[in-house]
Amino acid sequence: MLFYVLLVFGIISLWWHWRARDSMKIINPSGKYIFITGCDTGFGNLAAKIFDKKGFRVFASCLTETGAKGLKAVTSEHLQTVLLDVRDSDRIKKVAAWIKAEVQSEGLWGLINNAGIMGTSAPADWLDIEHFREPIEVNLIGLINVTINMLPLIKKAKGRIVNVSSIGGRLAFSGGGYCPSKFGVEGFNDSLRRDMKAFGVKVCCIQPGLFQTPLTNPAKIMKEKEVIWNKLHPDIKTQYGEDYFQKDAAKKQKLSKMCVNKDISLVVQCMEHALTSLHPRTHYVVGQDAKLFWNPLSRMPAVIQDFMLLRNRGELAVSHAK
Repeated sequence: MLFYVLLVFGIISLWWHWRARDSMKIINPSGKYIFITGCDTGFGNLAAKIFDKKGFRVFASCLTETGAKGLKAVTSEHLQTVLLDVRDSDRIKKVAAWIKAEVQSEGLWGLINNAGIMGTSAPADWLDIEHFREPIEVNLIGLINVTINMLPLIKKAKGRIVNVSSIGGRLAFSGGGYCPSKFGVEGFNDSLRRDMKAFGVKVCCIQPGLFQTPLTNPAKIMKEKEVIWNKLHPDIKTQYGEDYFQKDAAKKQKLSKMCVNKDISLVVQCMEHALTSLHPRTHYVVGQDAKLFWNPLSRMPAVIQDFMLLRNRGELAVSHAK
């Protein structure tokens, strides 16, 4: 009996110690420089606004003039916007040089690699290589390129790197280039974390589930998928069945409604913890769907993963063939 009492007491003590350690913050974030990519909408846009209010000196990159002007209109004079397409290597170098001139000897405290796209989500035999290339160029190659250009400034500040991945980097729930790009982000993040430890740079990875942002707009995703379906070779349509698209879309919409998280501030809270905690976590799983379904499923045997994911797809006509 005494053993069990001590065991429970030990578990509670460890949990309490972890909570206390997790809540320890840096003394003052005011005046620290951070750079956030992908700030036109979604997570990056909200993060730029919140961190600006908290006193960070924010450099916010946007893809469009409209996004940059809209963000600048609702933030302080300390926040600076810059146009950046992370696929443009020359532009990344110019932005890095500009930031270096701004931060001077202080360095860059935080880099939040948030820029990303969904790309076309469809079975592999519907797609060509360009459908895979675009999300990989943006979500993975662009992220790596931004990071290696900012590393000297981050090392100078002994700062933080926060990579926004996805639960799709743990479990490939759809076809297309999105999940491969996020699996790549996870691999880069882990190797970078180990490379930078000796320099006092902490590297964190955020793994959101399905959140309600322009990136994951179900109507937009289905419309793009329908365009491809309408252009498919008749042989492939026959294999899938003429009513496959409608049935599969209905299942996807049902799953999306069940899983979607509407409060995107949960992701920004993880970004803030990664930037301000004395002991940031290596991984942040965000969203009820990610915590209760996707993350546990990613740790299960492949046969269980396949069963759960395939039951949420339309049934193929070819599966009835003898």
